[in-house]
Amino acid sequence: MLKMTETLLVERIGGKGDAVARGPDGDVFVAGALPGERITAAVDGDRADLVSVEAASPERVTPPCPLFGRCGGCALQHWAAEPYAAWKRGLVETELRRNGISAPVAPLVPAHGEGRRRAILHGRRGPGGWSVGFMARRTHDIVPVDACPILVPALRDAAPRIAKAVAEALGGDKPLDIQVTATAGGLDVDIRGHGPVSDGKRRVLGETARHLGLARLSVHGDVVASLAPTLVRTGPADVMIPPGGFLQATAKGEDALGALVLEGIGKAKSVADLFAGVGPFTFRAAQRAKVHAAEGDAQAVAALLRAARDTQGLKPITAETRDLFKRPLVAAELAGFDAVIFDPPRAGAKAQAQALALSKVPRVVAVSCDAGTFARDAAILAGGGYALVSVTPVDQFLYSGHVELVGTFEKAAASMKKRRMLG
Repeated sequence: MLKMTETLLVERIGGKGDAVARGPDGDVFVAGALPGERITAAVDGDRADLVSVEAASPERVTPPCPLFGRCGGCALQHWAAEPYAAWKRGLVETELRRNGISAPVAPLVPAHGEGRRRAILHGRRGPGGWSVGFMARRTHDIVPVDACPILVPALRDAAPRIAKAVAEALGGDKPLDIQVTATAGGLDVDIRGHGPVSDGKRRVLGETARHLGLARLSVHGDVVASLAPTLVRTGPADVMIPPGGFLQATAKGEDALGALVLEGIGKAKSVADLFAGVGPFTFRAAQRAKVHAAEGDAQAVAALLRAARDTQGLKPITAETRDLFKRPLVAAELAGFDAVIFDPPRAGAKAQAQALALSKVPRVVAVSCDAGTFARDAAILAGGGYALVSVTPVDQFLYSGHVELVGTFEKAAASMKKRRMLG
């Protein structure tokens, strides 16, 4: 389809970071523009490519990365900090309002810190060899990178170099996803997309890991070489993270979320931590309360329990491997807890929220990486007599449309009294 060149006035930034302008046939989404700007764009339906900025916004700043606009990893490096922060806070307010939830939303907490401590690079083999980098916006094309300024110093230029080296060592023609994580013992690399590897290839990869000075190298979570402890500081504990396992994007972000969770549980003496991962909130809460952790990933639970045994000064910690999507903790199991923390994946925790709504737990603290599913779960809790008393957005995914948040719920006294009368 032929793209038509149009002059457009940008009205706002959409939920994923694209600018939204009014086109001849409705809203048009265009990357790289800002509210109030008059632009020339090549329009194709509801999408457009920015051709030029005819009248720039005073909020426009120079992007810190030379690949901005080509690499799809960042959407908003060109926007000044204050309006950017207000926009991210507004994403949370919009989703709450859409779900009929009224609650005070605090200002956005900056939590980028030194940068992201994990990167997933994509590798594709072409006629000229391996190309490794990040995907271009809205395509599967690879934008090769030599360095990335939003990563922690240990990863900024090392992650692309190491990802390319392990791709070349593994070989084959399949597209690869290469996850590189900074740990106290060095870089931890997990390769996805290849499938099982032969004994000969394992030896080659092991030698590559030693040559690169990696802490660990795995393929689809299968450890090929383990040369140093892959420890990550999690509150008061040092956790040996599983290969390819989940980790909060930034250390400062985890600290910010952890502080908000502790504030939310207050003086609780018995806490359930659901979707606990390797324990970023378990260990912080266990400094003041006994904690039961539930998590679907058995390796994460094993890592959590191992760290709990090795950490002094904590209240008792128990843990179980449990699929909380299929088998949430029900009201009878929740009865002994003063507070519940839950931190589900982006899909949210609908089943667990429904079970919590039927419980008598006085306080629930929800951590989320998706404002939409958080608001949906908040509406479920509200239907069970919970009031959302505070919401704080946290920005550890700098320059993106992703926003973390922590919400604290309290069981309404009237609802509690009614349930006692009925029960």
